[in-house]
Amino acid sequence: MRIAVIADTHDRYPPTLPQRLHGADEIWHLGDVCDPLTLVEFEQLGKPLQVVLGNNEVHNLWPLELRLERVGLRFLLTHIAPRKAPPGVDVVLHGHTHMPRDETDERGVRWLNPGCITRPNRGAPPSFAWLTLEPGRPPEWRLVRL
Repeated sequence: MRIAVIADTHDRYPPTLPQRLHGADEIWHLGDVCDPLTLVEFEQLGKPLQVVLGNNEVHNLWPLELRLERVGLRFLLTHIAPRKAPPGVDVVLHGHTHMPRDETDERGVRWLNPGCITRPNRGAPPSFAWLTLEPGRPPEWRLVRL
């Protein structure tokens, strides 16, 4: 399973991005979409689209967090990372900082952030990520710089 993970589009994204995500089995957006119309081209790809609410949304169309299970792994999708991973979560995916992240904490929970599509932070280039999941294997996380 190949999941495209994006965050912090803030109403904008490179015009080539939807086509680059065409090969995804799913698309996960980790908040700060802002205008829901920003997602139209991604929805038109016909892939399942999971979206969480960011701190810059002026509506409540999406949940603050999503808990998903794929290939036996339990994922928490949220915009602002919690201080600690909640019980029963293997991987926390978040946005908000505009900085890519791939860390594993002392409990073995993996923390992932794809960075920001439009306004990266602290010199990081714009980016998104591919999350590849196969049963019985650790998740593969590949950052794609734009």
